[in-house]
Amino acid sequence: MIKKLALVAAIVAIPATAFAQTQQPSGGATGGAVSGATSGAIGGAIVGGPVGAAVGGVGGAVVGAIIGDAATPKFRTYVVEQDVPSYTYREQVAVGAVLPEEGVVYREVPAEYGVQGYRYTVVNGRTVLVEPRTRRIVQIIN
Repeated sequence: MIKKLALVAAIVAIPATAFAQTQQPSGGATGGAVSGATSGAIGGAIVGGPVGAAVGGVGGAVVGAIIGDAATPKFRTYVVEQDVPSYTYREQVAVGAVLPEEGVVYREVPAEYGVQGYRYTVVNGRTVLVEPRTRRIVQIIN
């Protein structure tokens, strides 16, 4: 019974959170992240209950923040032209990894790539998109 109540509470809270976040003036990736979080949470709830909802919501938010396949080659070229120094990271470079606060140069992603509010950097020779508040990698640009 407690699991069902938690599931209902999670599902009810998601649309309210999505509505509140889509009202932000930042636009860009926020809408994609919110809709990704919402659909990920609902899908996760169906498969794994309340824990699945939480995991699905986080995964869905990350998916909503990516630079699209069509823009990836152009963005990769842009980063090379900026001559961003590569930070040496001792951990695995993977989506979800949290980068250090100091020693890494985080740069704003130009608006033309549609992911406002995110930063990019180069880690171990790989370009990554980062959520600046948490410094969590949300996309690896291949």
